[in-house]
Amino acid sequence: MPRPDHVARIQAEWRIERPDLDVSPQGVIGRLHRLAAHLTGELVAVYRRHGLEEGEFDVLAALRRAGEPYERAPGELARHTMVTTGAMTKRLDRLERAGLIARRRSTTDGRGRVVALTPAGRRVIDDAFTEHMRNERRLLSGLPPEDAVRLEAILTAWLAHFEA
Repeated sequence: MPRPDHVARIQAEWRIERPDLDVSPQGVIGRLHRLAAHLTGELVAVYRRHGLEEGEFDVLAALRRAGEPYERAPGELARHTMVTTGAMTKRLDRLERAGLIARRRSTTDGRGRVVALTPAGRRVIDDAFTEHMRNERRLLSGLPPEDAVRLEAILTAWLAHFEA
């Protein structure tokens, strides 16, 4: 049995102070919250090694996933990365200054714009994503593979509840 962690200690204190409340949800939510903070720090470290912030990595990854010619409209990028168009503009400005993306007019919509990976951008995201996958595999190595599969199924079902 694992020794009591930070969340267990908080729950124990609440059970004394508020015995009228069921604090068991903290066991899941509190640990997920703490785990997310640890994971984010580990993920961001990889992005920074490639000169990227988390949001910039997301933009380059969304462009790379689009397949040849590795381009999307800015609004489509905002939807794929779940940010506002204003936040997207700031990310695109920085990536363009770094030479990782190029913006141009759409050939199909005269008023529209298109964002495309440059060859340098493709190299950066390919290298960063390769290291990112190695890092995620390392982060999951603390779980037996069958637990990781079960956890993915549980999280998929729970997330669907919120995103339905």
